This record gives sequence, structure tokens and C-alpha cells, in this order.
Amino acid sequence: MDKIDLQILQILQKKARVPNVEVARNIGMAPSAVLERIKKLEAQGIIEGYEVRLNADMFHCSMVAFIQIKLNSPAQLAETGKHLSAIEQIQEVHYLAGEDCLMIKLRVANNAELEMILRTKVASLDAVKDAKTLIALSTYKESAKILLPETLD
Repeated sequence: MDKIDLQILQILQKKARVPNVEVARNIGMAPSAVLERIKKLEAQGIIEGYEVRLNADMFHCSMVAFIQIKLNSPAQLAETGKHLSAIEQIQEVHYLAGEDCLMIKLRVANNAELEMILRTKVASLDAVKDAKTLIALSTYKESAKILLPETLD
């Protein structure tokens, strides 16, 4: 990966659907060379995929909740993480240092849906010892972008 690849990645992070010709124009390369580089970045796993960001309000999923889940045993971590990852409303599952617990982020329509997921899909897992729920009242930033270096050392 070189400086040109970084430039391509910065452009794609801003707008994944940018036409290849526009990327090429912005960095001063031929469109075919840019396309070849993008395919190489995908093959190397540097670009993992492309997603569309939808307006959650339009789909009645405006409630964001973070749930800290303590487990009965650390041995149940991987299996519990897989179970939680399979729940469609859960957007993220993280293993946290220090507390030996998982943190999940989910999007739901309302309190009733949140309660249903907590009772039937989270608390019902044998590995779950305790769950603490935090509800976001406002979101000021939400992004999957990664800060890229200006150059590679």
C-alpha cells in the first residue's frame, strides 16, 4: 500500500459510490489503474465491503441503546458473542477489557422492542449474568470511518 492507495481510500470513505472516473481525476491517474488498485485493496482485505447508511427514523429504528453484558464465565465469551451477533437489531458486539464483559449497540423502534430483545434474546442466554442498558438520547456523531495516515512510514 502506498500514498496513492491511501488517497483512494480517503475518497472512498467519504463517498463509497463515487464513480471510478472521478477518483481517477482527483488523484491524476487513469481510471483503469484506479480500478485495478481498488480491486487489489479488496482482494487484500483492506476494503472489506461497502454499506449504505439509511435514515433510521424512516424505518422506525431511531432508538439507540448500548448494553453492557456480564457473563457467568469468560469461557462462554466467544459463543455468546456469536449468538448476540446473530440478532438483527444488534449492530455491534465488542469484548471490553477490565470488566470481562461484552458491550453491544442496537437500534430499535421503541422501549417495547428493546424490552422484548432484552428478555427473549439477551437475558435468555445461559451465559448472561447481568445486563446494564444505556439509552442514547441524542447522537452527535456516528461513523465507521477510520482515520488514515497522510503517508506510510
